[in-house]
Amino acid sequence: MSALPSNPPKAASAPRRVARSLQKGQQTRAAILEAALGLASHMGLEGLSIGALADVTKMSKSGVFAHFGSREELQIAVVREYHAKFEEEVFFPAIREVRGLPRLRGLYERWVRRVSVEIDSGCIYISGAVEFDDRPGPVRDALVTMVQAWHAALHKAIVLAKEMGHLQPASDVEQILFELHGLILSLHHDARFMRSPGALPRAGVGFERIVQFYATPAGLKADAAAQKSETTAGKKRS
Repeated sequence: MSALPSNPPKAASAPRRVARSLQKGQQTRAAILEAALGLASHMGLEGLSIGALADVTKMSKSGVFAHFGSREELQIAVVREYHAKFEEEVFFPAIREVRGLPRLRGLYERWVRRVSVEIDSGCIYISGAVEFDDRPGPVRDALVTMVQAWHAALHKAIVLAKEMGHLQPASDVEQILFELHGLILSLHHDARFMRSPGALPRAGVGFERIVQFYATPAGLKADAAAQKSETTAGKKRS
């Protein structure tokens, strides 16, 4: 029996074509998502639509729809992408700080830094809460889940600071979390809506008052040492 003719190059190239196609699809989806995040930051999640996104990306509506089957799916994807970027910029760098009050400061200060950058666009967590606070559904659920994840990280940092002896034993963890979040909401409101030039320094003063009220002498010492170390490292980098 004669051997069947083979064509190895074509057989070998098929998986590569599939891989390239998948990679291109992922890149296209990422580009659409980036554009959607920009739109949502300025217009809110409710301002998102397949049509508006098609105009921005210069794609057809069917092309956008192929990656996000519905407006709701698109909104949820944007919420998740925003959260991923928030983690990269705020959470992951801060958890490399020394446990206790220095780490809590790192989380708060990076949070403030992100809000200050978003003054001209907007925070999807905050604008989304206004848009979906009374609208049950998957988009609201996604927003709540992401905010809860961030609150859980802050809660853990406060608990650690208390366990390290950096906060007073009687400190109310939930109250501290509430006060920190309150500062961020006030900062966003006064800086973005009121255009108050003093909003950012006032947020800093507010945080220092919280530290002075709840911190122990050991916590203040550790916090001061971490700030000094950061300042020294910053000078070396520059």
